[in-house]
Amino acid sequence: MGEVLAATRPVEVLARAKINLALHVVGRRPDGYHELDSLVVFARIADQLQVVSGDRDQLEIAGPFGHLLPTGVENIVVKALRSARDVLAVAGHDLPPQAMRLTKHLPPASGIGGGSADAAALLRLIADRYPTSLPDLRIAALRLGADVPMCLDGVNARVRGVGEASTDLRIAASMFLLLVNPRVEVSTPAVFSALRHRDNEPLPEPPSGGFSSASSLATYLQCCRNDLMAPAINIAPSIGTALEAVERAAPLVARMSGSGATVFGLFEDPDACRLAAERIAHLHPSWWVHATAVSTGIHDV
Repeated sequence: MGEVLAATRPVEVLARAKINLALHVVGRRPDGYHELDSLVVFARIADQLQVVSGDRDQLEIAGPFGHLLPTGVENIVVKALRSARDVLAVAGHDLPPQAMRLTKHLPPASGIGGGSADAAALLRLIADRYPTSLPDLRIAALRLGADVPMCLDGVNARVRGVGEASTDLRIAASMFLLLVNPRVEVSTPAVFSALRHRDNEPLPEPPSGGFSSASSLATYLQCCRNDLMAPAINIAPSIGTALEAVERAAPLVARMSGSGATVFGLFEDPDACRLAAERIAHLHPSWWVHATAVSTGIHDV
């Protein structure tokens, strides 16, 4: 067994927030899943997952949002471990018991892929040890949730289908995100059920060379939208209030991520992003507010 999964000292991996800069719902499959076309970036803010070999599988959860999550078999990280063990067993590998500690910094059910990122972080550790199992682990990831494969890849990308088709997106300049969540949880199925149109046009084709500046990305995003934003605001009007607060900070673009309730503002200037976060946090102390940077890859520090 390799060092990562039979270690006597914890190995730590980051589970970065996933931000949908744009999200178009372009169809619905016979099985009920929606076809999406989305521009996804990862932020430097992240949950932290520590893994060490143990006498039995266990998950401890800490952090500001840890008390909101279950630690048993219903937790998506525990499900990911069980799925990975099944995948490895087929390939003739025996995955020993893992003691895991998740430090939860990202609010759950907030449209930024927190739980999916946590599960993907564990799968990434296992894939690094067993690279030949990555294709099967990716299939297992999709069974865990539509966002898990893109979080497993951990790169800025255009993502299509139900989350399984991904094309890397090059971002060649520093960009900053103001993230605001009014501390409401929104049911993703409820948001999709409230959609009026499910056959919208796809994203415009991104530039082949990616984006060299935040302003060029913002110009592209002006031609895009999040089809889930209107129904989410109808369900939880505080999302609209948070969006208005972000818009008043004069970002290059402001929008909701995923199915909500987190909204974001894109900035070119880190100081402007940080100051906006401080002002909104002062005005709305009960909200979750964070200024962060767009990640350039899963190995960012």
